[in-house]
Amino acid sequence: MTKCHIAYLACTAVLIGAGVGAAPPIAVPETHLVFPGQSIQKAVDKAKPGDTVLVTTGVYHESVTVSTPRLKLLGMGRSTVIKPSQEKAEERSCAGNGNGICVVGAKDRKLEDVTVGHLTVTGFTRAGIFALSTDRLTVRNVTAVKNGVWGIAQERSVRGVFLKNTARENGDAGLFLANTIKAEEGAADTQGAVVERNRLEDNRIGLTVRRLRNLTVADNQVTGNCAGVFVVGDENKPRAGALTVRDNRIVANNKSCPKTERLDALQGSGIVLTGAEDTLVTRNVIRDNAGSFSMSGGIVLVKSMVGAPNERNRITGNTLENNSPADLVNADTGRSNTFESNSCAASKPAGLC
Repeated sequence: MTKCHIAYLACTAVLIGAGVGAAPPIAVPETHLVFPGQSIQKAVDKAKPGDTVLVTTGVYHESVTVSTPRLKLLGMGRSTVIKPSQEKAEERSCAGNGNGICVVGAKDRKLEDVTVGHLTVTGFTRAGIFALSTDRLTVRNVTAVKNGVWGIAQERSVRGVFLKNTARENGDAGLFLANTIKAEEGAADTQGAVVERNRLEDNRIGLTVRRLRNLTVADNQVTGNCAGVFVVGDENKPRAGALTVRDNRIVANNKSCPKTERLDALQGSGIVLTGAEDTLVTRNVIRDNAGSFSMSGGIVLVKSMVGAPNERNRITGNTLENNSPADLVNADTGRSNTFESNSCAASKPAGLC
C-alpha cells in the first residue's frame, strides 16, 4: 500500500471517529402560532425552552400557565385579548385562582427568563398576570384592564422587568410587587428589579411595592388612582427599602376609595412611604393630588399599620405643586429622614420645602 493510501485511510478514520462522539446539534428555537379558536395553553405546553408562542389578533377565553424557562408568550398588540373562560376550572389552577396568565416556578427553583408581552388581559377576578418564583421575568407592552385585584402582580421573584405596560381600572394595584402576601416575614431583595415607563391609571393604587428591597421605579406615568405609588414595609427584618423612586410623573390621583382592613380611606396621595428605610425619592413631578385623609398629599411619610417608622429616607430634587393638604407631609417620628432641594409651596410640618 502506498504512503498516499495510508494517509487517506488514517484521515478517514479520524473523521469517522469524530462523528461518533460529536455533540448533538443545537436546537433551533421555534415559533408556535395560535389563531382564534385554538388553545394558547396547548401551544405553551408543546413549546420547548427558548421557543416563542405567538398569539394572533383575536379574543381568547382561557387562562394560561407558563412553567417552561426562556419561553416567550407574545401577542400582536392590544387586539390580542385574553379573557376568562366560561368553563369551570380546577380550584388550584391559574383560572381556578382567578388569574389570566400565571408564570410559576418551583419553591426551590425559580423559573428563568420568561417574557410576556404585547397583549391584553382583562376581566379576571384576581390578577391579569400573576408571577411566582421567577428570575428575570419580563412583562412588556401588556394592557391589564378591569381585573378584580391586580393588573400585573409578582411575588417571591428576582430581577423582574416591567416595561411600557398599561394597567387601568383594576380593583387594587395596577402593578403589585411583593415578597409574599401569605406570610409575615422580612423584605426580600429583588436583585435589581425595574419598573419603568408604565402607565398606571384609575386603579385603587397605581403601584404597590410591598416588603421589598433593591429595585428601581422610574419614568412611570401615574394618574387618576386613589393613590399613586406606595412603598410599604413593617417591623419585620430586613426592612423594606433600599430602593429608588425617580423621574415619575404622578398627577391628580384623586379617585376616592373607602377604608379597608389594612388601609385608611384613600384619595389624593402621590407617593407614600410607610415603614420604609434608605429609599431615595428624587426628580419626580408630583402635582394636583388632593384629599383629606391620613395619607393625602404630594409625598407622604407615615408609620406603617403596625407602627413601624420610616428611617433614613431621602426626599430630594422633586417638583411638587398644588397638592393638598400639602406638597410634603411628614406624619412620622422616624429618624434621619431628609427633605432637601425640593420645589414646593407648602409642607406639614412647615419648613420642609
